[in-house]
Amino acid sequence: MIPIDDNLPNRYPPFATYALIGFNVALFVMELKLEATGQLGAFLQSWGVVSDRMTSVVTDAIRNPSPAAWVALMVMSAGPLLFSMFLHSSFSQIVGNMLFLWVFGKRIEEILGHGRFFLFYLVCGILTAIAQVAIAPNLAVPIVGANGAVSAILGAYFLNFPKAKIETLLPLLILFIPIEVPALFYLMWWFIQQAFYGIGQLTVLKMVNPTSLGYWANGVGLFIGAGLVSLLVKYKPKTAIY
Repeated sequence: MIPIDDNLPNRYPPFATYALIGFNVALFVMELKLEATGQLGAFLQSWGVVSDRMTSVVTDAIRNPSPAAWVALMVMSAGPLLFSMFLHSSFSQIVGNMLFLWVFGKRIEEILGHGRFFLFYLVCGILTAIAQVAIAPNLAVPIVGANGAVSAILGAYFLNFPKAKIETLLPLLILFIPIEVPALFYLMWWFIQQAFYGIGQLTVLKMVNPTSLGYWANGVGLFIGAGLVSLLVKYKPKTAIY
C-alpha cells in the first residue's frame, strides 16, 4: 500500500515539509557514506536515543542534584533527542517515513503554518523519544527515525480530517492499481508497516531499532500529535503566515 496524496485541495506550498524531507534524505546519504568508511556504528551510538544511557544520566542527576549533573544531562540528552529523529536505519524506514510525511504532513502544515508546523514536528519527535525512554528504560541499543514525529502527524491528521480519502497505489503482481482509501485505514496500516522497516537495513545497524516496546512506543506519538495540534490550532494567531 503506497500512499500518494489525499483528496483535499492544496492551498499553499508546503515549504516546511519540503525542508524536513530534504534534511532527512541528506542525513541518510551521509549515513551511507559513514557506513562505507566504517564510522556509522559509533555515530549512531552517539546520536541515537539509547534508553539505558539516558536513564543512567537522569538517575545520577536526581541522586546528585548538582549543577554539573544537570549540565551533563542536558548535553548528553539534547543532541540525541533532537538529532535521532532525522536518522534512519534502513531504506524502507526512510522511504516509508518520507511518504507518510509528504502525504499527511503538508495538510497539517496548512492549518498550522510553516514555522509552527516545523516546531510541531520537532516537539513531537522529542516527546515521543522521551516516551520511548520511559517505556523501555533499559534498552541498550539506539533508536533512530522519524517514526515518532510522523505518527504524531498521523494523529493530528485524523483529528482534523477524519473523512479524508488517501490516493493509494495497490501493488498487484506487476501492476499498480490506483485506489482511494479512507484516511482511518492508514492509522492501522502505519503500525503494520513498522514491522517491515528492517528491509534494506544498513549492514552495521542490525542492532538498531529493535522490535521492542521502546520502538512501538511510537504509537504514543498519535496522542501527542492530536493533543498538541489541538492546542496550536486553538491559540493560532489570526495573522499567521503560511
